Amino acid sequence: MMPADKMPIASHVGLGIDAGGTQTRWALADAMGEIVASGQVAGLTALQMSTETGMQHIRETLADLAAAVRAIGQPTRVHAGLTGFSKGGESLRTLIANALGVNSGDVMLCSDIEITYVDLYLPGEGYVVYAGTGSIAAFIDATGTLHRAGGRGALLDDAGSGFWIACEALRHIWREEDDHPESWRDSPMAVEIFSRIGGNDWANTRQFVYGLTNDTARGEIGKLALAVAAVADVDPVARRILESAGGELARLGQAMTLRFGSRPITLTGRVAELHPVIFDAMRAALPDSTPLQIKTSDAHFAAARIAAKGAPVPSY
Repeated sequence: MMPADKMPIASHVGLGIDAGGTQTRWALADAMGEIVASGQVAGLTALQMSTETGMQHIRETLADLAAAVRAIGQPTRVHAGLTGFSKGGESLRTLIANALGVNSGDVMLCSDIEITYVDLYLPGEGYVVYAGTGSIAAFIDATGTLHRAGGRGALLDDAGSGFWIACEALRHIWREEDDHPESWRDSPMAVEIFSRIGGNDWANTRQFVYGLTNDTARGEIGKLALAVAAVADVDPVARRILESAGGELARLGQAMTLRFGSRPITLTGRVAELHPVIFDAMRAALPDSTPLQIKTSDAHFAAARIAAKGAPVPSY
């Protein structure tokens, strides 16, 4: 694929969007299904439509996306998968259509896990366990019906996700500080996290966790999972947190197996790539007979190909 800044102007292309709390990935595909360009902009979620500040963030992010996309070609159709999306979404559809200069009827919307599943499996083939800022398991059966486990959001669950890992780490650090002030100095995990949030004082953590707006907090806090992974080889607490994350993700896969029978499971998402111990712990928590793989999903590629082919809006 050619770099975006050297791409010729393309016509009759489909645009695929995979939007989550940390980043929004996009891709353009031609009528033959070839990916002609891709990129990423800031994260956005469908949940941000509930506030004016959230809608403004969506508008600004879509403007950045549109500038990058339309420098390469004008999409004729758009297929977008977004975290937090449910049925309807006419206002969001209109925002996307206006930003990209397409008809509202040519914008297809679904949840991000749906396009991730389509990228990794055929309907009925297997289960997807996705772990990014949040966590969820998905299965699209042979009739095209989407089934899910988890994905309840940070306030209720999202165990095993980047946000969950970050919160587990911060919780441990500050409980240790309650019992043994200044113990952070002997914790590689605490040192690494404090270096990323600007200091070791409680005021720094408080500002980082509670001072962010609701529209950006989950994604920014979730990025601290990178700090946990960075020291997992030298900090046993960090390693245990990542092992616990793997166990929680295994639980999502087991929930699907209990409901629909044994099938292969694919672990995907940015958390899956943080450290090998997450996959190893997930493997250990699942029956030996359960096929398990880890795979990077290019869901924005799959969405772009759907858009380029002019496929009807999926029914799931």
